[in-house]
Amino acid sequence: MTTAPRSLLTAALAALASTVLVLAAPQGRQAPASQQPAPAQPPTTPPPGQPPPQQPDQIGVSITLSGGAAPRVAVPNFIAASPDLKAAADTIGEVLWDDLRFEREYDLIPRASYAPITPATSMETVPFDQWKELGANAVLIGTVRQNASSLTVQARLFDVATQRSVWAKEYTASANNPRGFAHTISDELHKEQRSLVGVARTKLAFASDRDGEQARGTVEQRSIKEIYIADYDGDAQRRVTVNRSLAINPSWSSDGRAIAYTSYRRGYPDIYVSYIYQGKMDQPAGGTETIHNFLPAFSPDGSRIAFMTNRDGNMEIYSVSRDGSNLRRVTSHPGNDSTPTWSPAGNQIAFTSDRSGSPQIYIADADGMGQPRRITNESWADRATWSPAPYNEIAYAGRNGPGFDIKIFSLEQGQIRTVTDSNGSNESPSWAPNGRHLAFASTRAGRTQIFTIARDGNDLHQVTKAGNNVQPSWSR
Repeated sequence: MTTAPRSLLTAALAALASTVLVLAAPQGRQAPASQQPAPAQPPTTPPPGQPPPQQPDQIGVSITLSGGAAPRVAVPNFIAASPDLKAAADTIGEVLWDDLRFEREYDLIPRASYAPITPATSMETVPFDQWKELGANAVLIGTVRQNASSLTVQARLFDVATQRSVWAKEYTASANNPRGFAHTISDELHKEQRSLVGVARTKLAFASDRDGEQARGTVEQRSIKEIYIADYDGDAQRRVTVNRSLAINPSWSSDGRAIAYTSYRRGYPDIYVSYIYQGKMDQPAGGTETIHNFLPAFSPDGSRIAFMTNRDGNMEIYSVSRDGSNLRRVTSHPGNDSTPTWSPAGNQIAFTSDRSGSPQIYIADADGMGQPRRITNESWADRATWSPAPYNEIAYAGRNGPGFDIKIFSLEQGQIRTVTDSNGSNESPSWAPNGRHLAFASTRAGRTQIFTIARDGNDLHQVTKAGNNVQPSWSR
């Protein structure tokens, strides 16, 4: 069980590491289903490059209830055009239910209660009376048909009371990824019906020792960690770095196409940026045998990377342009400064410092001007992560007895609340791009695993199960 956050301890690891890392071949990004908005009734295929005709009386109408209550929504399996498409149609319905449930904008009717409902065979045979008896305000259902090597999926949200389609979309994409259709439908439904940026198509990056490999090089028998990525719900986990070395502390770029991380591939710690879809890799911080760089954090616009470095004799926070130019010192203090995180506007950086004794969270101007401001008074606080707008909050790991809990500091109110329950040690929080969820590492399941939790402390989900998995980073 971990007893202390790692950021300040990482400096000590620098002198011990002697490993080599080579990035894996670029990983293909899970392609989202291409979308072709379709009219609600009847379905037609618009000419390529032209927007589809819309029927204003059926598109853009939201399902709402008086008093702001969440509408009760049913999501049955989609309708397969042929028996060989049933598995894909079932997967889309199941994953879509989970995606919608995750954001809690709708009151999802449990799928186990759908058994008495007569399955629809087309959009015209939806048994609205039966869904009404089950208490549904809306039914989200769709069809799946084959087009050569691709699938075309239609999705419609029906108002049960009026039996009218209030939202409709059509998508055509590869048949290899039915889950991608569900994720895309969920995100677009949330955006257009609830004005919410969903996270169903986002990914998590993290460091893991799951393969049980030992470091090669001059120091044998040392466990390694590599960088992995997964869908937000833990599906499609795959390795990004492959070379029996230590790769830790991943950070997604704002466009989701690159991951910065600390690697010991040359025998000393330095910042690497892996462009995972291009097979390209950069080393912007310019590490050497004596200049060691750790803990990268991309700025919100992706143009700069903040990091911790020993180049001035002790650990300070610097930032550098993505191409390695315009190196800028952010902190200057005899204490150790670590784990930077950018404000949503990119004009401030929060970080951990032991300048006052035990590690606490501070905020400094990103240009290095002015004096840093301390915001925590814990026995130990570390691993700050600044929420995206519109929230103005910083999550961090605060010591609570033998372990740590995830806490959130409101910059507007100056108040702190705890979102984890002191079960195990909970560390390294990372905000979802919509600020409604946090990913974090926890020992509550025995070994260290990645979990997600809503910002109010509800809806805990375990993302990983194999090996030890740490330091999650949620893509933007």
